[in-house]
Amino acid sequence: MQPDLSDLDSFLDDRGAGGYLVYADSEDSTQRYLSGFDAPDPFLTLYDGEVHLLVSSLEYGRARKADRPATVARHADYDYRAKLEEYGHDEAGDRITAEFLAEHGVESVVTPEEFPLGVGDGLRAQGVDLEAEREGVVDDIRAVKTSEEVEHVAEAQTANERAMARAEELIAEARVETGTDAGSGVLVHEGEVLTSERVTREIEMELLRHGCALDETIVACGADAADPHDRGSGPLRADESIIVDIFPRDKETKYFADMTRTFVKGTPNDTVAEWYDLTQEAKEAAFDALEPGATGKDVHDAVCDVYEDAGWPTLRSDEATETGFIHSTGHGVGLDIHEGPSLSPRGGELEPGHVVTVEPGLYDPEFGGVRIEDIAVVTEDGYENFTDYPEELVVE
Repeated sequence: MQPDLSDLDSFLDDRGAGGYLVYADSEDSTQRYLSGFDAPDPFLTLYDGEVHLLVSSLEYGRARKADRPATVARHADYDYRAKLEEYGHDEAGDRITAEFLAEHGVESVVTPEEFPLGVGDGLRAQGVDLEAEREGVVDDIRAVKTSEEVEHVAEAQTANERAMARAEELIAEARVETGTDAGSGVLVHEGEVLTSERVTREIEMELLRHGCALDETIVACGADAADPHDRGSGPLRADESIIVDIFPRDKETKYFADMTRTFVKGTPNDTVAEWYDLTQEAKEAAFDALEPGATGKDVHDAVCDVYEDAGWPTLRSDEATETGFIHSTGHGVGLDIHEGPSLSPRGGELEPGHVVTVEPGLYDPEFGGVRIEDIAVVTEDGYENFTDYPEELVVE
């Protein structure tokens, strides 16, 4: 994948900077995106219209095989050992970086705002003009996905749906036990109490079978489900809402997907049943508003309208509310699970290639929570929803 970095070229020209400099490992999404190289330890990427890497000798062979870089250098090319003996580790590194920049005719650089302060101070001491940018120029470029990136997200979403099916299967197969040590109404699967932790493990194993992994997920039941970011713990119970929110990352491409479904094993109370219908309506309203030229705020407002018209609070109607619709409608997904654009009160104009979640929900500790989330890409004439997973509240 060769991203279009013309906006970065224009940004550097406007700043009068010779290049854009990143120092991080490839878990940093800006590093991964610009360099096209995957390494577990920090390395330098200089973009000056082309991509130039400065890596350790350990990574040199692999880096030279990467498609993106125009040049690859290693510390040994700049007499690293001699500099280390004369100046010590930190200053030796600073001097090598300064020489690396000078070799490419670069005297001034712009960096991401997360650029390490110590490295930045060291480069300034070597005469490099260095400025951190906070506009998120690379973030904005990354937000508009290429067709290849869109396919990466769609592939991760396919694996995600396999994992969601496994979670729903466990809940469906469970029976309601009234005489366990965990109390009445707990779910039991194959003789063991069905817990959030057990469902999470099954989700993780299913994702691994399909080339994906995750650091954490959400399987939250009852009052836990009333907190949108509570990961959930302990036994799952009958007649209470169970929010399952899975956001895996493809192990090869490093792109994320994201999806949420809400289940009830048994009979939901009237409030949860009403919330579910409203949330389906709110999600439909969001998708009706999702198109190029609309703003993320437009999409968010469409969701708030549905909930407020039904008498439920939102952060738009009451910024201090702790119940009702208490988060934004969605976010961008790509190399990060949360990135631009935003479907929120601050959401800007949407463009073809923006990949976003749509995830309305309602929450109250008295009743639990309900959230439904799909993932889609904005297209030239609307959107394409990647999500092909049914929405059924009651699990039989």
